[in-house]
Amino acid sequence: MAFNDFREFIDKLEKEGQLVRIKQEVDWNLEAGSIIRKCEETPDGPSPLFENIKGYPKGYRLLGDPFSSGIKKAAIAAGLPADMPYVETHKAMMDLWDEGLANPIKPKIVKSGPCKENILKGDKINIYNFPALMLHEGDGGRYIGALHTTVTKDLDSDWVNWGCYRIMIHNKNTLGGFVGPQQHMASMFSKYEEKNMPMPFATAIGTDPIVQAISFSSLPYGVDEADVAGGIRKQPVELVKCETNDLYVPATAEVVIEGHVLPNVRMDEGPFGEYSGYRASPRAPRIVYKIDCITHRNDPILAAVCEGVPITASHTVQSVGWGSGIRKALRDEGLPIVEVNLVPETALFLCIVSTKVPYCNIAERIGHIIFGCKAGTYVMKVIVVDDDISPYNLAEVFHAFATKCHPVRGTHTSPYATGNPLIPFQNLEERLWSKGCRVVYDCTWPIDWPAEIAVPPRSSFNSIFPKHIQEKVLANWKNYGFKD
Repeated sequence: MAFNDFREFIDKLEKEGQLVRIKQEVDWNLEAGSIIRKCEETPDGPSPLFENIKGYPKGYRLLGDPFSSGIKKAAIAAGLPADMPYVETHKAMMDLWDEGLANPIKPKIVKSGPCKENILKGDKINIYNFPALMLHEGDGGRYIGALHTTVTKDLDSDWVNWGCYRIMIHNKNTLGGFVGPQQHMASMFSKYEEKNMPMPFATAIGTDPIVQAISFSSLPYGVDEADVAGGIRKQPVELVKCETNDLYVPATAEVVIEGHVLPNVRMDEGPFGEYSGYRASPRAPRIVYKIDCITHRNDPILAAVCEGVPITASHTVQSVGWGSGIRKALRDEGLPIVEVNLVPETALFLCIVSTKVPYCNIAERIGHIIFGCKAGTYVMKVIVVDDDISPYNLAEVFHAFATKCHPVRGTHTSPYATGNPLIPFQNLEERLWSKGCRVVYDCTWPIDWPAEIAVPPRSSFNSIFPKHIQEKVLANWKNYGFKD
């Protein structure tokens, strides 16, 4: 079932016991952020809906991280049972992403929608009228964009990009933000800036959950997220034209900010507690958004994530979106990939792949494909295991890493690679220039080892006992007196 809007999703979260309404007054300055963070760090913790934000009218609300602390909320967003086991849920969601990419559905253009209930232009524009949060101590400012969809369009084609790039408030009609050099919005903006042209943008806050989730994904160059979102939802996303530019936004969005990204203009933005789990990017001159118009629903409900140590919305949703992209890239190369786990607990910097081993050094090839595809842009470490190891069973993976990965022959490094400005282990120069390094750990048995002599059998229930003994024991487990 596709949700029509953000409010339907909120109602469903509450019905499933995944939401708490906070009626006590909460300060936008750090208090709300700290509550969100505490919920994110609580296993299967509920999402807080702030209904009484200090200094803001009654009815102006904010939902903290609707995908946090596990995968239950993401399952609800995707129309899956909330009580599905983690592994099955993760695989099912990756399959949904694959289906959406393979069977896209174009959006439906409508004349108007709830996001047009209030239209603010000129002197009426004041972004401070909305409860943007000071999320972490030490942040460079209040962030209106911490869970949203920013829409931009390629200058030379019809390609429209949806992305979630952090947005900080400079003043009542000026915003700033960080956009990584490998991200699609950066490549679009470079074309406008080369011609000294402002780039139209629109940022939608409070959308249906699939729209928000797809904005976290890493789709191939030239693919419209709106089409893939329609494919995942099994019905088109309804879009409405902006008031001041030719972009289209989700018609049921709670708040829409329209404007232009200014060419050859930079203002200091950040720092910010990021998805890496650290405040890794220093304050620096970054792009500037000028607001031309704000439209919003009556009594709008904003959304925010307090990024940091996993697991937040970024880790949950990108583990699915980026993971499915990595899996597809590997399978498109004809590799015998069994499973892929872009591990959310590692802030998405570690990807574990299980595979059959048809020839020597397949692990190194797997790593190169991951590092070279769009979905693997920010993966820094890859662990490749045999097909009898589940990438989701971290106990098995770490056992294989410790016992099967040769410290020299099994470690393949790429000391000169494209990096990620938000990675803590890089020095300041490397972060500034996106210099990086990558590594692949080969935890598979060498194919040229004689299996009968050189490969030691794994001493586990599933490996060292005959199949008929395993089946007999499992069938009699309760009869032995054990609980199921």
